[in-house]
Amino acid sequence: MRITNRAWAELALLSLIWGASFLTIALALRATGPFTAVFWRACLGAGALWAAALAMRLGVPRDLRFWGACAVMGLLNNVVPFTLMAWGQTSIESGLTAILNATTAVFGVLTAAAFLRDERLTAPRAAGVALGLAGVAAIVGPEALGAFDIRSLGQLAVLGGALSYALASVWGRARLGGRPPVVAAAGMTSAATLMMAPLMLLVEGPPRLDLGAAAWGAILYYALIGTALAYLLYYRILAMAGAANLMLVTLMIPPTAIVLGRVVLDERLAPSAYLGFALIALGLIAIDGRAAAALRRARRPAPRAAPPTRGRPDRP
Repeated sequence: MRITNRAWAELALLSLIWGASFLTIALALRATGPFTAVFWRACLGAGALWAAALAMRLGVPRDLRFWGACAVMGLLNNVVPFTLMAWGQTSIESGLTAILNATTAVFGVLTAAAFLRDERLTAPRAAGVALGLAGVAAIVGPEALGAFDIRSLGQLAVLGGALSYALASVWGRARLGGRPPVVAAAGMTSAATLMMAPLMLLVEGPPRLDLGAAAWGAILYYALIGTALAYLLYYRILAMAGAANLMLVTLMIPPTAIVLGRVVLDERLAPSAYLGFALIALGLIAIDGRAAAALRRARRPAPRAAPPTRGRPDRP
């Protein structure tokens, strides 16, 4: 599917929104725990999404199978990745979190090939997966095997969140494909809220309300803009440009997160992080396949011109 200028603009906007989410999560984690941060993200995001669904006159489904599918989707797409990444971000930089989050597409290829019959692991995709995993290895580094510290655990937590996102994409395609995207997103964030509430109370206690303007601003941003509005924009671009073009946002998010982390939080990433991102980016390009297809077309010899016919040419 061809990507239009409007789709490019909205894709860039989505990458900015999600790239800034890593910064706002880091700011919120200065005032609250990761479980509380995720609870507010799911709760406020669900409220905004239901408001959008009702404004579109979509209504609230009463099918128990839908809510069962939303419970699994909320666990895989919200509770597990949000919590793991928020916890991981307490020990690693926001830019590095965004880079490791880009492996979601790499894991997505593996999970789709494992669980979906129409998604084969072709040679280009396998090469892309290998490049992506090489990028992860470059980021984590061989020293993590000998000295396993809290930073290594933080990186593994973010990778675990990326894997959970990939599993969620398979589940959503299998069980929620027939529902309006806004309703499905509202349902899964509602289910995630119900799961996060007891976890938050058990681990961190009741949520504090005296967090300060900066913390509340960060929470409102990643809940309302980085979650609710981003989901609406995500599905809009999906319908406009297709899934293959939408995957480009995975490459566009880390630069935004890295720049914001450097400017606002004074984060400095090691050279291995940039090398790892380059390898992951090459892997995603290989998985996408369009660059290789364009190269093959460029190398293909041009068709020979037909020899001129003798005699009088046809009249126009």
